Order: sequence, then C-alpha cells, then structure tokens
Amino acid sequence: MFFKTEGQTSVLNLANNLYKTGKYSKAIEQYKKVKGQHQVYDKIAVCFVAVGNFDEALKNYELHIKANPNDAFVKYDYAKLLFNTNKHEEASMIFKELVGSDSSNPNYHYQLGLTLEKLKDSTAITEYQKTFKLDSTHQKAIYKVARYHVVKKENQLAEYYMDMGLKSYANNTELISLKAQYYYMNEDYYKASQWFEKLLELGESSGFVHEKLSLCYGHLKRFEEAIEQRKLALEFNQNDAVAIYVIGTYYLELSDFINAEKYLKNALELLDKPLDAEYSKLAVVLNSQNKYDEALDVLKKAIKEDPESVYPQFMLALTKDKYYADVDARIQAYLDFKKRFPSSNYNEYVDGRISELRKETFVDDVE
Repeated sequence: MFFKTEGQTSVLNLANNLYKTGKYSKAIEQYKKVKGQHQVYDKIAVCFVAVGNFDEALKNYELHIKANPNDAFVKYDYAKLLFNTNKHEEASMIFKELVGSDSSNPNYHYQLGLTLEKLKDSTAITEYQKTFKLDSTHQKAIYKVARYHVVKKENQLAEYYMDMGLKSYANNTELISLKAQYYYMNEDYYKASQWFEKLLELGESSGFVHEKLSLCYGHLKRFEEAIEQRKLALEFNQNDAVAIYVIGTYYLELSDFINAEKYLKNALELLDKPLDAEYSKLAVVLNSQNKYDEALDVLKKAIKEDPESVYPQFMLALTKDKYYADVDARIQAYLDFKKRFPSSNYNEYVDGRISELRKETFVDDVE
C-alpha cells in the first residue's frame, strides 16, 4: 500500500510539473494514470483548454462537476468555456445557478449578463447594473451600463457611469472611446476631439480614431489639422475614396485649389458611382482656377448622375456665364436653367444676372 500510494503521488507530481512547464499533452497522459480520476478531472480539463481541445475539456469539466457538485470554482470555469464555445443556453443555466448560490459575487452577475446579451435577452443590463452595485470599480460592467445609456440617449446617466469608470481607471481606452463618440454624437466636437486625442496619446491609433478626430477638426474649422488626421486615416485604407474626397474639400476651405483639385479628381476616379455633389464640388475648384472648360465637362457628368439635381445645373449656367464670350449665349444658359427649374431658389439670382447681361448688350448696341 505504501509503494502504491507513493507511486500515485509521484505520477500526480509529475503531471503537475508537466502542466506548470506548459507540457500539457504529456501532463494529460500522466493525469490519466492517476487512480481516483475524480480528483484530476478538472486538471485534465484545464490542460485540454490549453491545447485547444474544447470538446474534451467540456467532457472532463462535466465529469468533475458530477463527482464534485459543490465546486463553484470549477463550475465557473466550465460556464465560461460553454460561453466561449457559443453554448450560450447551457452557460446561462450554470451562471444562474452560481448567482443563486452566491448573489454577492459581481463576476457571476457580469458573466450572466454577457451570456444573456448573446441570447438577446433584454435583462442582461440588469445583471450589469447588479455587478456595478456590488463593485463600483468593475470596469467592464461600467462600460456596458454606460454604453446602454449612451444608446438610449440618457445623457445624464451615461456621463455619470463614464465618469465613475474613469475615476477609478483614468486610462480605460474603452470608456475613453465611448466618451469621445458620445460627445461626437451630441455634436460637441471640441470635447470629442479632446477624448479622441487622449486615445492617440495612449497609443490607440486606428483608422476610426484618426477619421473621427479629422471630422471634429473639420467642424471646428481647424482644416490643416483635419487634413493631417485624415491622411493618417488613409494609411489604414489607401483607397478610401470618401476620405480622399473629404481631404479635397478641406483643401478647398483653405483655398488651396491645386491640392483640392488633385484629391477630388483622385476620389472621383476611385468611386464606382460618383454622386452629382462630388462632381459639383470639383467644378467649384476648377472654376476657382479659371479652368472653365474642364468644369463644364465635370458638370455634365454631374447632371448625368442625377438629372433632377438643381445645383449642378445652376453651376453649369454660372460656368457658361464665366466661360462664354458671347453675351447672348450666357443669357441663354440662365434662361435654359430657369425653364428647367421655374421654382428654384436660385432664380432670384438668375433674374438679376440676366438683367445685368441684357444691360451689357444694350450698352454694346448703343456704342
């Protein structure tokens, strides 16, 4: 009996040492040699998790729980593995059992909340709120509750939870990102920019962050910074036609017509189905450089994109007015527009311009 007991202890020690050094498959082999398997089912399960064999891990967790029905620690690990293998119904049953046995454990509530969320059960938020009540520094639960109130547009509660989370962990990038997006959604671009900047300071560089920060700067008329951030966003997706187009519009705001033309043309080449607005914007840039013939070509494309759009056809009349030498042809351009859109808001300008051009014709006739 002595030698048998000592031999079993040696096998168990060897298995434990193999596990500790990361030799999980060899550890499993040794654990299976241990008599009284009910003592090591949980250890075998952990080894199978480590090597990625989740089916065997689940089987051994189930065997352990059958032999040790009151082992809450292993039940918790078992439920988490069920969750991670998309067995959400089974996981929810175990987590509910754990909550029932110890309702003061915040992580039981949090994991149950995650599982209910996967099951599209609206009571998930209740479990996150219980987690927060039990542990007001639980960062993951705080994020879930704060995000819930952001989506619901319950601003006061959203800010309360975000501030609570950041009070206990100032560099929580999930909460910082949520706060930045919250202010952006509420059109407070100055505060949003500060929180997006904070993300960059913490090394959270991404196309999304650079894009949103660029848009904040654009709304704040900080166009040079907006261009810089949008170019950084482009590094994550070099063929993002929308980003290239937006950069062109920022250059237009800075009256840098050369770069505006470059980026707008590049964007239009990349877009599969350019919109009339994009062509019209390029026409503005071309007109600003007195490239009226190119502007006319671009406006014709814009009109082809959407024949019912008023603005590109108004721009066409304006461009003809600047480009054509013949005054009658310029007047006719405005008359064509007015005939096409008799109720347009632009017609007050059109009538005034026709009147001016007719006066020019009258003066020429008198001379």
